[in-house]
Amino acid sequence: MNWYIQVLKKYAVFNGRARRKEYWYYYLFYMLIYIVFIIIDVVTGTFSAGTGMGLLSGIYTIAVLIPSIAVGVRRLHDTSRSGWWLLIGLIPIIGAIVLIVFFASDSKPEKNQYGPNPKAATA
Repeated sequence: MNWYIQVLKKYAVFNGRARRKEYWYYYLFYMLIYIVFIIIDVVTGTFSAGTGMGLLSGIYTIAVLIPSIAVGVRRLHDTSRSGWWLLIGLIPIIGAIVLIVFFASDSKPEKNQYGPNPKAATA
């Protein structure tokens, strides 16, 4: 949960680097919270099958949109890629697969144009 809160503290920080651990733990807790909100939406009757979300899950998604993009950009920076690579996700199926591979890739061990290796800073 600490990784999730750290990402939220860096609400709109698009510079720097994010470790795999930071990105994937953020995403795990994001999905767990989202599922809880979906369940609450279904129980309260605010869930819409057409959109796949309800009132609470929609508000939550909008609230964490910027931190989600920011941590994705920082994760791409950690692999020495520009944050603009996030746009490849707009390509159906192939884009998502490419992004998953990029996000799962290990950090570049050396300092790059986006900053020092965050693993070295915490290890």
